[in-house]
Amino acid sequence: MPLMFAESELPETGLTPYLILGALLFVCGVVCMATKRNAIGVLMGVELVLNGANVNFVAFAAFNPAFQLEGQIFSLFVIVLAAAEAAVALAIVLNFYNNHMTVDVDTAEELKG
Repeated sequence: MPLMFAESELPETGLTPYLILGALLFVCGVVCMATKRNAIGVLMGVELVLNGANVNFVAFAAFNPAFQLEGQIFSLFVIVLAAAEAAVALAIVLNFYNNHMTVDVDTAEELKG
């Protein structure tokens, strides 16, 4: 039998589970950036770090009345930053692959600029 709650009887979810989720995403992203040798894997780790920060921004915005709109605005800025970073990084990775036939970050010893 499914649990049914009235609107006033909903269990209160505090800030802690959201912060734990954000920290878990952040740590997974850092571990992914540190252990992956593939450039695409490193970029995925960066995205996880940014998403962990977004979860924290939105959670603080939801639970702090003084930070209501600012957390969501910061989160939108991070999403725009992540999209721009993904586009530029993908162009760099594709150019690197065309020149070296690999996306292994350890082989990127000389970069002309």
